[in-house]
Amino acid sequence: MRITVDPDLCDGFGLCDGHAPDLFDLDEDGYATEKGDGTVPEGQEAAARRAIAGCPAHAIVEAAG
Repeated sequence: MRITVDPDLCDGFGLCDGHAPDLFDLDEDGYATEKGDGTVPEGQEAAARRAIAGCPAHAIVEAAG
């Protein structure tokens, strides 16, 4: 599983970091980017799906491939 954050949609709520802190980096304003290439380590898929579902801006998606 891979995730990606659309920087044009991210509003800086930072909720993703609360759901899956190992998967996201937040800048000083709370805007998120996926760590590395967005690959979700084994065992963290449920946290990634919570982050996707919990993003109020719908900025996080499961990447194809």
